[in-house]
Formats: sequence, C-alpha cells, structure tokens
Amino acid sequence: MRKLVAALSSLAVIAVHAQDGTPFEARLTVRVDAPGAIIDKNVYGQFAEHLGRLIYDGIWVGEGSPIPNTRGIRNDVLAALGKLRIPVLRWPGGCFAEEYHWRDGIGPRAQRPRRENTSWGGIETNAFGTHEFMDLVELLGADAYVNGNVASGTPQEMADWIEYMTSDSGSELANLRRANGRDRPWKVRFFGVGNEPWGCGGNMRPEYYADEYKRFATFIHDRGDNRVLKIAAGAHDTDYRWTEVLVAQAAKQIDAISMHYYTLPTGNWQRKGSATAFGEDEWRATLARTLQMDELIRGHVAILDRYDPQKRIALAVDEWGTWYDKEPGPDRGALYQQNTLRDALVAALNLDIFNRHADRVRLANIAQMVNVLQALVLTDGDKIVLTPTYHVFDMYRVHQGATSIPVEIAPGPRAADDRGAVPPQASASRDARGVLHVSIVNLEPRRPARVHADLSGARAREASGVLLTGPALNAMNTFERPSAVTPARFTGATVAGGGLELNLPPRSVVVLEVRD
Repeated sequence: MRKLVAALSSLAVIAVHAQDGTPFEARLTVRVDAPGAIIDKNVYGQFAEHLGRLIYDGIWVGEGSPIPNTRGIRNDVLAALGKLRIPVLRWPGGCFAEEYHWRDGIGPRAQRPRRENTSWGGIETNAFGTHEFMDLVELLGADAYVNGNVASGTPQEMADWIEYMTSDSGSELANLRRANGRDRPWKVRFFGVGNEPWGCGGNMRPEYYADEYKRFATFIHDRGDNRVLKIAAGAHDTDYRWTEVLVAQAAKQIDAISMHYYTLPTGNWQRKGSATAFGEDEWRATLARTLQMDELIRGHVAILDRYDPQKRIALAVDEWGTWYDKEPGPDRGALYQQNTLRDALVAALNLDIFNRHADRVRLANIAQMVNVLQALVLTDGDKIVLTPTYHVFDMYRVHQGATSIPVEIAPGPRAADDRGAVPPQASASRDARGVLHVSIVNLEPRRPARVHADLSGARAREASGVLLTGPALNAMNTFERPSAVTPARFTGATVAGGGLELNLPPRSVVVLEVRD
C-alpha cells in the first residue's frame, strides 16, 4: 500500500505552479524488438446488469416500442455498440446475479413473474431474460459471459441453466429451450461462479467460498464443441489474501479469477465526488487512483505466478470504471452518471494497463455499458449520445488481438523541477499486418507534453494518429450537444531520425499508427 499512497501523493502535487503552455518533457521507448503476449480482445468487454435504466430503456424497449428495434432491442444502441466490435458481454450481474433465478426469465413474457430488485430497487419484470440476452450477444457478434447465482441458488439450478443454454440433446431442458423458440443451442464461453461473495454475494470467508466454488464448478459441464471457461469470484482491490486462499485451494478447477476495482475521486464510498462538478484537485486524485490499477494487478499476478507459473489461469478484471455520487436533478435511474473527458482518460489509462499485462489479464468488463456508471452510451427516450469513454474504446479497437509491445516512459531531462509530475502513460501493439499502434495519455490538465519516442528494433517511416481532448476538464457530450467531445485527426507527430517527436495537448488521449 505504501507504493499506492506514494503514487497518489506524487500526482497530487503535479507542478501546479507551472504556467499553462509549459510543455512537460518525456521520453518513450517502444520495444519493438521484444514483443510480448497477444492482447486478448476480451479485455475490451462490457457489462450489463439489471440496474437502473441499463437493460430497460437502455437496451430493451420491446417489439411494440415506437423506438426502432430488432426483436425488442434498440437499433441505435445496437449500431453504436456494433461499431466497437464488442468481444464479450457479462450479464445479469453484479449483485443482481445473486438473486436472479433463470427460470423467471424464460417462456411467454406476459407470464413471467415480477420480482422486487432488492439489490438496486424497483420491480424486475423479467421481460429481458436468457433468450433476449443471447439474442443481443449474437446481434453484437460477442461472446456470452453469464454470471451464475451462488448466494441464493443451488448447483442444480446452475447446472440446469447451462444445460438449457448449451445442450443439443433430446433432454427435457433442451426441449424446453426449443419450445421457447430456440432450436439450436447457444455458445456460452464464460460462466461466472457467483459475484463478490465477500460482500453482496453472501458475505463469505475466502475458505468458505473456495469450497462452494469447487462444489458449484463440479457441475458445469461442456457439451458438444462448447467449452465453458469457469471464472471464480475474486477479490476487491487489495484483498490479496482472498486470491491466495482461493488459488491455493481451487486452482485446478479455475480458468480465470476475477478482480474488481472502481475509481472514486475521494476514495470514500460515502462521499465519492461529483461526475461533472470538479476542479483540478479532483481531476488529479481521480487519475492517481486509476493508476493504482497497475499495482493491484501486479499484486494479484504475483500470487497467481506462484501457484500457476504456466499462466493458465487468467486474471479477469470484470468490474472497473468510475463511480461518483448521484447527480442532482431529475432521477434517471440508479447509478446513472454523466461522462466527461476525465472518464475518457480513466478508460484509456485502464486499457493501457491491461494491454501491458496481456500475459495474464485476458478478460475485462467496464461497468457498465449503457446509462449506468462509466457508460459508453446514454439514452433518453428515443435519443442517444455517445460518451467520451465510448470514443476511447473506438480509438483503442486497434489493440484487440494484436501483439503487445513493451513500452518504457520516463520524464525527460528538462522535467527536473516538476516536483514529481507523472509522465504520460502509454501502451503499444503490432497488428497482424505489421502495423504498430501506440496509445498515449497526457494526464496534465493544463500543460502540453513533448514526448520523444524511440523505436527499439525499428525505424519509423511515417506516423498518423487520432486525438481526443476537450475545451475543459469536465467537457461532455449531452443530448443537446452530442459532439462536444469527439475524436479528431492528430497532427502533432513528426518522424525524426527513425523515432518520433510528439506534441500532445493537455488532457488528451492519442492513438498513433506507425509504419516502420
């Protein structure tokens, strides 16, 4: 924890005395000669919980809605998310998963029971269930990550659900699926055995959950050519003991272990901070706490490396993103929050961290997809807006499935008086065509960054790029001004001596395409 506190303190004192326009100097080395692991496309995954206006209104409007839809799913949201090539979608929770019983969500919708949503409030109509979700992932071309119910469910209920979804036999459950309108079995690639068992998933001890995990996982069976990867519910941020106990007792039955970490400007769950009304102090604190993701991953990976040196078990960061206080004004549903340029930088920093840990982080899901927490899309009736976070995911698509290239970045010699300023952050990859992509984030709220980039083992011939920035720290896209923060062509890259000279605006994200 000392390193985390030091990182926070370091960013909190970033050269506030410097005048606007004074560039921060940094040097970036891109180790093209030392390629790493493949960046699994699934680290760019999404999360859709039955929460607030995410499922209902945000995704599902029903076939009879005046909002254009495909079998009840909004066409505008489908089109926006389809452009991102979403690789995997997690559902139905989250805390909601631990009170969800899958049989409530099958059969004729008019006959489905209405239940209290005790996790997030309101009434769950169950209009959106297994068939609707699997239809959604097929429309998106994504893999399904289904989260099972351990806290209030049974191994039999979980086993039956998997059989219902994936069996091509003549069993009662497979025939029930057919009677409900789906002849062919679906593919279910990921299955989560519970969610946050240390909290809303049952308030368990790690020893108890390890036993429960093994019991439930025993009954997750593969059928046909469908192989289910089993995900154990892992720790919340720094609970390294949870990871230690779980992998020590159950490593053989685990394909991936999850980790959850949310960025709060204050670090205080009672007073998290505003999504839109903030100054430079909150900006710096938010980004500092985002950078803690790197050390958290290193801590959990160190434990996994002791028990699984072959790196068979993936680390799945299947809940991450910003979490703020409820915004004043009209009630737009539980955990609805606006999304600003600050969130775009948070997204870019996290994705860069995942890219750099590609050997172990092979699944991640931002929380959440539509209208909740760090959403990519906001909806209001028939209106839709793409958030700054959406644009980062769009820009970073080039890293999906590419080979991770190590990067090293450090302050330049003229930064000696910057009192511990944090240099820009970066990641890099080379795609199947041999094209190098480098993503760089300038965290400084008011200072540009001048970055000299060396390509170790290659020489740059040409470079182009895309830039995301905004006129203010809290610049945002609204239903009235949906294009206030959008990507633009980056003109600050110059090829020099086989390397690159980069001039990054303040508070910006840049993705470069470099040909060598």
